Amino acid sequence: MASIAAGQRLPLVARATADRALLRAFLERDRIFAAYALADLDDREFSRTRCAVAMAGDDPIAVGVEYAGPTPQPLFVMGRDDGVHAILRDVLRPRLAFVAAASPTLPVVASLYKVDPGPAMIRMTVDRDTFRPYPMPEVVRLHASDVTDLNRLYQLGFAAWLPAGAVEEGIYFGIRMGDRLVAAAGTHVVSRDGRISAVGNVLTHDSFRNRGFAKAVTAAVTAELLGFCDDVVLNVRSDNPPAIAAYAGLGYREHCRFEERLVRRTAPVWPGFMEPLRRLFAPRSAAPAQFAQAHPIIPAHNANTANASTAADAVGRPAEES
Repeated sequence: MASIAAGQRLPLVARATADRALLRAFLERDRIFAAYALADLDDREFSRTRCAVAMAGDDPIAVGVEYAGPTPQPLFVMGRDDGVHAILRDVLRPRLAFVAAASPTLPVVASLYKVDPGPAMIRMTVDRDTFRPYPMPEVVRLHASDVTDLNRLYQLGFAAWLPAGAVEEGIYFGIRMGDRLVAAAGTHVVSRDGRISAVGNVLTHDSFRNRGFAKAVTAAVTAELLGFCDDVVLNVRSDNPPAIAAYAGLGYREHCRFEERLVRRTAPVWPGFMEPLRRLFAPRSAAPAQFAQAHPIIPAHNANTANASTAADAVGRPAEES
């Protein structure tokens, strides 16, 4: 029987997985941080995801969840740094991605990707015990038939394009002044299986700010979600104290700080693939050591995904703060 010396780590292996029980058990270790990934395990979303796990012996130490769609794909990683590195090196290797990771994990991502700058994000959370309603009679439920008005409003703020299906499958509330939609809030993900959801797409028209509209529509969405969810989360930029204070007024509290960044791969997409070819075609006089490291593959810049908000909007998860 093989033995492991004290302090010695077990061999680490990263592989693709479709084992939802394994993934859910690991993600539930920090369900608030992993809210989006947990939602991706629901039947409606799971076929659109690629998942990976890093194992040390029989124990999972890290997971990655990549959501399919237009480039750049949303990619969530969580767990031990060496496990995250193995997953990004060997299994989930998008050339361009919109990565969500714990702040201490960002250097691991940066070892394989060029990371765009940006402020840290705050994951806030609320439950039935901490939620404080903020009723306003002008708030109304929105439906798929309101998608044109929603997109008109969102184009003023972060150029989003929202499909009617996302409105019908999610939960959206808004405020109208006359025939004009001037404020709205909705959902990024809704997980009835995981009993957790994320509020997002919160926006008030510039001409109607400082009236409590954003707070009111956020409260309405939150109240609806808490009817069937144990936890509701949202994201806010760490450099936006007014928004943080408004959400705190509804009972949201900070859970953690993390990074949401657009990243471009610099490490080889297929590590080790080029080495045999380099050896095969190398001049016989050349020392093998000269070819021990493949040149990085740097993807061409995609003008259509020049900023993170555009990238996330493509899959209905705007990068703008909630």
